[in-house]
Amino acid sequence: MELKDKLIGSFLAFENTGLADLDSKVHQERTEAFNQFEKVGFPTKKDEDWKYTSLKAVLNTDYNLFPEMENNIELKDVKRFFIHEIDSYKVVFVDGVYSSFLSETTHEGCDICLLSSAIKKPKYKMTIDHYFNTIANKNDNLTALNTAFTNEGAYINIPKNTVLPKPIQILHFSTGNSQDVLLQPRNLIIVGENAHVQIIERHQSLSENATLTNAVTEIFVQKRAIIDYYKIQNDKQSASLIDSTYVSQKQNSIASVNTFSFGAKLTRNNLKFYHNGTHITSNLNGVTIIGDKQHVDHNTLVNHKTPDCESHQNYKGIYADRATGVFNGKVLVHKEAQKTNAFQQNNNILLHDGATINAKPQLEIFADDVKCSHGCTIGQLDEDALFYLRTRGIPKEEAQALLLYAFSNDVLDKIKIPALKNRITKLIALKLGVNLGFDL
Repeated sequence: MELKDKLIGSFLAFENTGLADLDSKVHQERTEAFNQFEKVGFPTKKDEDWKYTSLKAVLNTDYNLFPEMENNIELKDVKRFFIHEIDSYKVVFVDGVYSSFLSETTHEGCDICLLSSAIKKPKYKMTIDHYFNTIANKNDNLTALNTAFTNEGAYINIPKNTVLPKPIQILHFSTGNSQDVLLQPRNLIIVGENAHVQIIERHQSLSENATLTNAVTEIFVQKRAIIDYYKIQNDKQSASLIDSTYVSQKQNSIASVNTFSFGAKLTRNNLKFYHNGTHITSNLNGVTIIGDKQHVDHNTLVNHKTPDCESHQNYKGIYADRATGVFNGKVLVHKEAQKTNAFQQNNNILLHDGATINAKPQLEIFADDVKCSHGCTIGQLDEDALFYLRTRGIPKEEAQALLLYAFSNDVLDKIKIPALKNRITKLIALKLGVNLGFDL
C-alpha cells in the first residue's frame, strides 16, 4: 500500500482515538487539511518548489504511523544531544510521545507545555482558536498533512514584557523500537509584546531504522518582541526531515532563525516570514555541511508587505562526495512596502566533482524606493590560501578545515548562546574530520 493511501485510510481511526477535542477549531482545521491532502497528495518534482528535490526514495517505506508502545529512554542515553552546559526549559518527545521524565516545563509566568494539553483545556481555547493554523500555508501538501494529523508538539506562550531567563529546548527522539516511523510534530509559539525568548530545536534518531519527520511550527512575534530560534540538524543517514516554519511579525519585532544542517538522508527546510507592521527585522541564516549522498534543500520566503522593514538572508553550503544542496530563496516586496532593505546571499563550496548545488535566489519587487540585493557564488577552496597555510606547517586537512570554518564564521557569529556556539563549532570540526584546536 502506498503511503498516501495508508494515511488516508488511517485518518478516521486517528480522529476516533479521542486525543483531540472534536468540538474545537482544531478539529475543523484538521478535517479541511485532510481533504486538501487527499486531493493533492505528496509533492513531486513537477511542482516548481520541489523541482530539485524528489521524495520518492523517502516515501517508499512502510512507516508505522502511530507507535503504540511507550518507549522510555534514560537521560544518559541522550544527554549528548541536549545543550546540557546551560540551564534551560525542555520539552522532549520520544517517538512522538511526551516524556515527562526528560522534560522541564512550566506555567509560572509563561506557558511552556504540550500542544495536546492546550488544545483540550478551556482556558487556552481562545488563544488556540486565534492562532492555530492561521499563517501556515493551507495549500502546501505537507503542511496540510501535518495539520490533518496534528496532536502533539510544543505549546509556548510568552506573555508581554517577559524576558525568559533561560532558553527552551525542543527535542524529538525516535527510538526505532516501532520499526520505521512517521512523526508529525506541531509547534505553536507566541511571543508577546516586548518579550524575548531563545529556542533550540532538534530531531534525533537513536537507531538505524528509517524515520520520516514532517514538522510544522507557527511563530507569532508581537510588537517589539524578539525571538532567536536555532535548528540543529545532525541526524543519521536513515532519517529524513521536512521542516516547515512560518513566522508572523508585528511592528518593531526582530525574528532570527538559524539553521545548521549537518546530516540526514534528506532535509527540507521551508522557512516563510510574513511582515505585518513597520520597522520589522527578519534574519535567516544557515550553514550546511554534508557529504556522501545526503540532500539538503533550503526554501525561503520573506514577504515584505509593509514599509520601513528589513530582512537578511545568509546561507553557506559545503558539499562533499555526491551530496546535493538546494537553495531556493525568495524576497517579495509589495507595492506598499516602500523603504524596504532586503539582503540575500548564498555562498557554496563544492569539495568534490560529484557534489551538486542548485541555487535560485529570487527578488520580486513592486515598490520603487527600496534597497534590495541578492547574490550567489559556487566554487572550490582557494588554492593559494591553502598553499599559504601549508607553507606555515599546517597539514592539508587542518588547513582545509580552517578555511572552511572561516567561510562559515559570519553565520556562526549570529549565535547568541555561547554554549550552543561552542557545540556547533565542535560539530563542524567533527564533520570536517579535524580538531580545530580552539573553543569559542
